[in-house]
Amino acid sequence: MGKIKTKKALLKRIRVTSKGKIMRRSVRQGHFNAKESSNKTRGKRRINKISQVDKKRIKKILPSI
Repeated sequence: MGKIKTKKALLKRIRVTSKGKIMRRSVRQGHFNAKESSNKTRGKRRINKISQVDKKRIKKILPSI
């Protein structure tokens, strides 16, 4: 049986903290932000934690985490 390959596209979109939490960037923050309110724009700068359900799914895709 061969090695399980890491999905590099997903690996580039998440970050694992030292305690094992998986963090992601806020969605919809690429462009067209000028027309949004300042509160919404500031909120997008935050890095969000991934839910437990998604964490299980990510652990299957990325066995190295």
